[in-house]
Amino acid sequence: MKPCIPDTLPIKAVNWEPLIPLIGKSNRELAYFNGILYGINNPDVLLSPLTTQEAVLSSRIEGTQATLGEVLKFEAGETPETESRRNDIDEIINYRQAMRMAENELQTRPFNLNLLKKLHRILLAGVRGSNKSRGEFRTTQNLIGLPGATLDNANFVPPIPQLLPEYLNNWEKYWHLDRPDPLVQLAVIHAQFEILHPFLDGNGRLGRMVIPLFLYEKKILSRPEFYISGYLEEHVDEYVQRLHAICIEPDGWDNWIAFFLITLSEQARANSIKAQAIIQLYERLKRQVIDTTHSQFAVMLLDQMFKQPIFPSNIFNTIPGMPTQTAVLTMLNKLKSEKILKVISPSSGRRSQVLVLTELINICEGKEVF
Repeated sequence: MKPCIPDTLPIKAVNWEPLIPLIGKSNRELAYFNGILYGINNPDVLLSPLTTQEAVLSSRIEGTQATLGEVLKFEAGETPETESRRNDIDEIINYRQAMRMAENELQTRPFNLNLLKKLHRILLAGVRGSNKSRGEFRTTQNLIGLPGATLDNANFVPPIPQLLPEYLNNWEKYWHLDRPDPLVQLAVIHAQFEILHPFLDGNGRLGRMVIPLFLYEKKILSRPEFYISGYLEEHVDEYVQRLHAICIEPDGWDNWIAFFLITLSEQARANSIKAQAIIQLYERLKRQVIDTTHSQFAVMLLDQMFKQPIFPSNIFNTIPGMPTQTAVLTMLNKLKSEKILKVISPSSGRRSQVLVLTELINICEGKEVF
């Protein structure tokens, strides 16, 4: 297979007529989701588990197997079952850290290629692929295919490295153009990034990271909190096929843009449902925790449980303003009696018990896990 020769952006022709209803629906769903984001007083608390879940799902598309529960158990001090699981978890934590860094950067400067390289450097720190020119654009040919694939039997061959700087500069300039519709622009940005495959590893996850970052920078969303990987994981075969077809089919761009707009619409609706369920859970539990503990520290306790829904009972010792360990354990025991919390690892010696806020995890996973 010959290396793909990408179109120069902006692409010359888009068949707008069949896209117009998809654009309208996507904009409505995104606006509704943003209304929910805008109305959340403490998004760092309420959206924390969803942010981790997005990192889990985006990494899973690339082959990792770790679950949200396993990541949170690890952060609560639990040892993963295998070394490969630990590697998966490290990749997911890197993903989350990279997104936080990018959000902070975008508050003071526009998106640029240097930020893209910084994202890559964090994403691959200490994990698989860390020896593949971490934080640097590739200078050799890469390909997409089964392990051991060659240029002859690859599924897709990105552009030759000699032309990569020119294509990347064009991609960055296109990011900042004013286009007829920013969602179609985003569809092109994501696809062109995956076509260029500018790094030797981590391109899939980085390409999905730029989606919420673009929506945030363009002020379509008030925060870069858009969890797109759920829909893409469910439709991964079509996702890959639509991307690869751009370079070889005459209507490849139109079909890809339509698929991407549907993805935005469906995922925005799913995100809204989950975010609303989390908000409702928080309000209900706030009343319940206050009534159960009769403590002035009830809301502080609940906020920490939402930030880290799987946690060791001694975690509150490190939080400023919390009462004594004895008082905290009394509150936690009351919440266990009310079935708000569940023990997943009992205390042993000096090791504290590990507890889980079951309903929150189940909402994020979309199924009963605990």
